[in-house]
Amino acid sequence: MDTDFTYEYIPLRGISRETLKFYDIKTKINAEGKPISQGYKYPNGSYKIRNLEQKDFYSQGDIAKAGLFGRDKFAAGSHKYVTITEGELDAASLYQVLGSPVVSVQSSSSAVRDCGLDIAYLRSFERVYLAMDSDGPGKEATQGVARLFDYDKVYVVKFSNRKDANEYLANGESEELRNIWWNSKKYLPENIISSFAEFNKILQAKTKWGVAYPFPELSKMTYGIRTGETVLITAQEGVGKTELMHAIEYKILKETTANLGAIFLEEPERRHLQAIAGLELKQPVHLPDSNVEPSKVIAALKKILGQDERLHVYTQFGSDDPDTFLDAIRFLVSARFCKYILFDHINMAISGLYGEDERRKLDYFATKLETMVKELDFALILVSHVNDDGKTRSSRYIAKIADIRIDAVRNIIAEDTTERNTTYLTVSKNRYAGRTGPADKLIFDPSTYTFMEEWDHGFAEAYQAQAIATTEASRNAGLSSDEQSMGTLAVLETSPPLQREGPGDEDQVSAGVGVGENSHAGQEEGLAQGEKPWLPGTQENLGTGSLTRRVTSGELSTTVGMPILPAVNSKSLV
Repeated sequence: MDTDFTYEYIPLRGISRETLKFYDIKTKINAEGKPISQGYKYPNGSYKIRNLEQKDFYSQGDIAKAGLFGRDKFAAGSHKYVTITEGELDAASLYQVLGSPVVSVQSSSSAVRDCGLDIAYLRSFERVYLAMDSDGPGKEATQGVARLFDYDKVYVVKFSNRKDANEYLANGESEELRNIWWNSKKYLPENIISSFAEFNKILQAKTKWGVAYPFPELSKMTYGIRTGETVLITAQEGVGKTELMHAIEYKILKETTANLGAIFLEEPERRHLQAIAGLELKQPVHLPDSNVEPSKVIAALKKILGQDERLHVYTQFGSDDPDTFLDAIRFLVSARFCKYILFDHINMAISGLYGEDERRKLDYFATKLETMVKELDFALILVSHVNDDGKTRSSRYIAKIADIRIDAVRNIIAEDTTERNTTYLTVSKNRYAGRTGPADKLIFDPSTYTFMEEWDHGFAEAYQAQAIATTEASRNAGLSSDEQSMGTLAVLETSPPLQREGPGDEDQVSAGVGVGENSHAGQEEGLAQGEKPWLPGTQENLGTGSLTRRVTSGELSTTVGMPILPAVNSKSLV
């Protein structure tokens, strides 16, 4: 311990001895009575120290994990309001004037990190006031920290004549500082543009190329996974949505360096980690007879991730209040810098409610999720169950908010093993590219827990017949819900083989026809350039014939049936 120095509470810059003592801000005095440095003690026992002679800072202890200065001085939720400043002396200054909780980040550059470490504490207050410095870095810190919260609870303290709170106190302007705080306004992001310069800046930005899906036709139709968009994957129970999500997660982690948040509400974290490692090892390592040692699993995860703190697995199992999930996602994106969030599944998040209460909760949750996706610019891949009519369960709004919708169908009771393990994907909504219709045909290999992809021209029509089971057209044809579900569409009558039809024929059907609001706009997009549409049943198409039934609903005219699939080649996707 220093014996030639003393540590005292020395009033300075308008801050009283009592305030300094409250925050435990001590000044180091040398033997000649000269102040040398000032120490700011953080809740974890670390110190940020200001060298008064050289006007710089250094730290002692694990300051990176210290969180907010002053947090230990105020109990969580002890007041309606909490104020966050950019400096320790600013916190002391505002507390001296207001008497309400005031904490501080270590610097503008660490503001998001510091607040993220104490996010639960900050959310215990009704309002959060941001009193950062009025310079450029302070404004950036304000924007970054504001994203950690719902904007309804964030207020901004705007300093006009001075840079920060302590400057007002040092200049004897305590009353003005108090008035500035009380006149704080709700935070509003700067999201209105009107000048040619702003237009030009936006248009000069590079067009986004998304991260490729592990399924090539899906990537071709959608241009990949982009931030700022919500991708909805739908299917009935037991189809294999979670395995599809695993494959997408693995692809993102392998081909990018971005952070990813995984929220799998029906899957324990151990099982989830095993699933991702298993894709690298091409083994179902979660099974007891796999004989894969934990050391091999962790080695595979390290190889996939490359570095620590990339994959953030949410450990909540089962349902919770929607706001709890919203807070968790906001934290993962804003404080843990996740650019991709995978959520499986939204119906599990809201359970225990029925009827109108469940619908309202899901509508609220879906709306808030989409707003957050656009606000924070991250990619959300979301899973929802569908009912026998192909509609998202309990809430139609889940499908409405999505930018891209991918429907998965599998005949889980087929006698043929290959067919029973085959999943058909279709794009039924595509705001970005407008391309809808059949995508990939995936064969699941239980021995490796990976997908193989099959594609030929005949598959487009085969899958069209399966996907159409969820449309209004098939319902109008008199099919029961059992016949529509699981891809086990019943063949109701036989029609003769259908030949190519000219562009003037009113019954023309494109191989790219889709389901949903983009169906007609996406028909031509679903075909290769220069390729004419064809129909199931032609020798050129399937080569084996097809049992079909023509159904018409409004402008949509298509063919319902179960074509006999020809043999095609397959290739591994992961």
